[in-house]
Amino acid sequence: MHLGLKRALLFSVVGYLIAWLSEYSSIHNGIPYGYYYYLENTKGHELWVLGVPFMDSLSYVFLAYAGYSVALMIISPLMLSGKRVCVLETKRLRNSLSARLLGALFFVYLDIIIDPIALQGHKWFLGAVYGYPEKGVYFGVPISNFIGWYVVGFLMIYALQKIDGSLDARTDYVGFKYSWRYLLGPGLYFGILIFNLSVTFFTGEYHMGWVGVFIALLPTVLGYRIITAPRSSEEIRKSLTSHLQDFPHSAVPKIP
Repeated sequence: MHLGLKRALLFSVVGYLIAWLSEYSSIHNGIPYGYYYYLENTKGHELWVLGVPFMDSLSYVFLAYAGYSVALMIISPLMLSGKRVCVLETKRLRNSLSARLLGALFFVYLDIIIDPIALQGHKWFLGAVYGYPEKGVYFGVPISNFIGWYVVGFLMIYALQKIDGSLDARTDYVGFKYSWRYLLGPGLYFGILIFNLSVTFFTGEYHMGWVGVFIALLPTVLGYRIITAPRSSEEIRKSLTSHLQDFPHSAVPKIP
């Protein structure tokens, strides 16, 4: 809906390969996340690829996109039109270093919330899936894991940007007529956060849950303040002009 079907399919493949290679390397060499291992409880019940559950690596794809889309919303000008929120992104912003760096950071924030409760999978329907040879300092998770997530998130978003740029000349924006398409990624992002925090409290991990709430609260509040910062009509007009030059079929109000 946002980037187009071809981009989505290509990123699914390329992003999965990057994620799978990172996991395969880490369970064998400890790079980039540090050493960890998958429990073989689900072998025979789901697809494994050379020791790595297929769905685990695939989940990195939509997590990376969610982080990238939140970064885009923060660095792009916004325009309110009635009840619609229009993200006035441009090709330059979509392929910028800022989107890559910030998107990778939001990608890591997801893991900061997800990984600790995933380690407690035996307490909820996820089940015991993986573990670390040595207990890490953050609710059992080693700091090396988050460093690895940032590196991998950066590479995955960079791959998405290269895919996007390589197809720039083609019409592949199936969701252009829907102005809310820009909100799908951020909606997914915060849905994941809320779900995992809810599970954390549901399982009785209150300390972990409140730490997660306060960790997620700071970037959420900062992001909200940046997004809602007042802009002059001239700034909005220039931003809208730039947006429509790159995406002339975008479902935003046209300049009279």
